[in-house]
Amino acid sequence: MASDTSTFLVSEAQLILDEGTFKARRQKSERIKTLGSPIQLMGKALAIQVHGSYAWIAENTAVARKLDLESGKTIQLYKGHTGPVTTLAFTGTGFGHGNILITGSWDRTKELLSTTKDAHSDFIKSLFVLSSHNLLISSGSDKNVRFWDLSTPQQREPLRSVGSISSHTRPVECLYASTRSDTSAVLYTADTMGIVKFWLLTKNEGSSPSWRGTLQEELAHHRTRINEMLYGSDHLWTASADGTVQVLNRASTNSVKKPPPPIEHPVPVRSILPLALTELGEPYILTGAGDIMRVYDVSTAGEPELIREMDTHWHDITAIRLWKRVTTGSDRVTRIEPWIISTSLDGTIRKWRLSELLSPSPILKEPEISVPALTPSSQKGGFEMTEDEERELAELMNSD
Repeated sequence: MASDTSTFLVSEAQLILDEGTFKARRQKSERIKTLGSPIQLMGKALAIQVHGSYAWIAENTAVARKLDLESGKTIQLYKGHTGPVTTLAFTGTGFGHGNILITGSWDRTKELLSTTKDAHSDFIKSLFVLSSHNLLISSGSDKNVRFWDLSTPQQREPLRSVGSISSHTRPVECLYASTRSDTSAVLYTADTMGIVKFWLLTKNEGSSPSWRGTLQEELAHHRTRINEMLYGSDHLWTASADGTVQVLNRASTNSVKKPPPPIEHPVPVRSILPLALTELGEPYILTGAGDIMRVYDVSTAGEPELIREMDTHWHDITAIRLWKRVTTGSDRVTRIEPWIISTSLDGTIRKWRLSELLSPSPILKEPEISVPALTPSSQKGGFEMTEDEERELAELMNSD
């Protein structure tokens, strides 16, 4: 339960700081109001997945939203939660017919046709689907990782628990898993203490199959909370509240060899997009720290080069995703162009042409604004949170 700070004494200096931050945010929201062709949401995007011309968004308004990225129109709302939706995933390997959207929430439930109640004893932080094993993995603020059977997701009944891991001492923020064989998989789990644990998962066959995790290795290369974790091509990428992005070569057998130096940021890093892990395969990484998006050339692992900084939002960036935008010109030729989608606690989704982001530009001198603040009063209507709920959201996004 969040602490009630309404009775705490607030120093005059803090009041001045809060007022100054609020004014700065209002000024910046006006200055960049048209950048990135913003799509204004009713709430704040806490997670997003992009496929085709659509985005699926987990919102603090207790809904998930399917959005047309071209028009900005809402195609469908998914309701059922009673608290902010913090994470989402799909069954199957794509987003076509027959795949099912799974959402996790503050209310400690997962929505999948019918509700799996009390999936965790505290906020659900992350969901990951291993389609080849019909396995859903979830993690939460209760410090646990749980496994769920997805063999019959169309049935309107709660999911069956098929195992769990209770090893972390802090909330488990991020998950990544991949299949190793018909009866095994590997799993990475990352918590708000900055610890990453590497597991071997094995399936116990029988009339009631279950999964068991065996710890293989523990990594402690961050000082505090890991906000995002991605894996591909034998490299583990992590973004942390300690202001760094780190990449570890997991294929290296030389345990003595030092990892490349971290990519340092002046404020916590919430989101990353290594283009090497996408279909583009380019040696660049995009990072979201505070309200600034940065682009680094990482073709030389030991010497990342900052090539661009952009004022993209007036509040913290929560996600950066690749969008393969398909357009048909007046010549009737269909073209596919890579764009970048960014979401933020400012309540907008913005769109950026990747080719422009990769063009070097002067580095910004303006410092990031990266402390909790109120939504500008110019934004009326939509979902409104109470003061206590705003405080809980800040705690959820920044807890360690």
